[in-house]
Amino acid sequence: MTLETYFNVHLVSDSTGETLNAVMRAACAQFENASPLEHSYYLVRSPRQLERVLREIERAPGVVLYTITDDDLRARIEDKCREIGCPTLPVIDPAVDVLSRYLGVKSAHRVAGQYHLDAEYFSRIEAINFALAHDDGQGVGNLREADVVLVGVSRTSKTPTCVYLGNRGVRAANVPLVPGVDPPDILLGANAPLVVGLKISPDRLIQIRRHRLLSLNEAAHSAYADEDAVRDEVAAANRLFVRMRWPTIDVSRRSVEETAAAILNIIQDGRR
Repeated sequence: MTLETYFNVHLVSDSTGETLNAVMRAACAQFENASPLEHSYYLVRSPRQLERVLREIERAPGVVLYTITDDDLRARIEDKCREIGCPTLPVIDPAVDVLSRYLGVKSAHRVAGQYHLDAEYFSRIEAINFALAHDDGQGVGNLREADVVLVGVSRTSKTPTCVYLGNRGVRAANVPLVPGVDPPDILLGANAPLVVGLKISPDRLIQIRRHRLLSLNEAAHSAYADEDAVRDEVAAANRLFVRMRWPTIDVSRRSVEETAAAILNIIQDGRR
């Protein structure tokens, strides 16, 4: 039996830390039986804040990942970590360096530059609001305003996928497929918006639904998770997808991020 290896990872950011979290999780996923003990320090923008962070790092040495734009603060991190023997990685630097060389200009060193309150930012907020207003079959009357409508049986991650797409600026709605109920006419006509069907294997869906019922302290063998009923429900959904010739994505073993990436590809293909 292989023992689990635990190690400290310090994430230091002058912004929200989203980039650090994504990089850290992607990197750690490449190592089996290795579990990071995550220490997060966000919105670190002053020497006083940084000194507190460095004391914490000294108490629990480990790998230090950071996104800090201030040159003095960066130098202090590097000096202190070198002194106590902690490896450091300025996560964004490699990408910024490549772009700087390619464009022939220096970077602006803006704190949280990706969150600049421009038109694109407000477009993303609007898209998220659209997803929430058109969740689970709501707002059917104006579905033609959607960039994409996700259709699938219950528990195929339609809602989180729509919210994720909204954060990417995509106006996504979702409509559940309910046994014995036809989809809205607006999805079936010639002027329908782009519709993507979310497929799932019956066995995986039964597992998800039973886990959901247990979390709600309800009977795990209700009709909602009955094997025969679920198989019929999935088969009916698949027949609908084929009849309507909607592009489909199998979400049986996909994360929300992977499903969203596949949907973005479908949207781009449609625009081309």
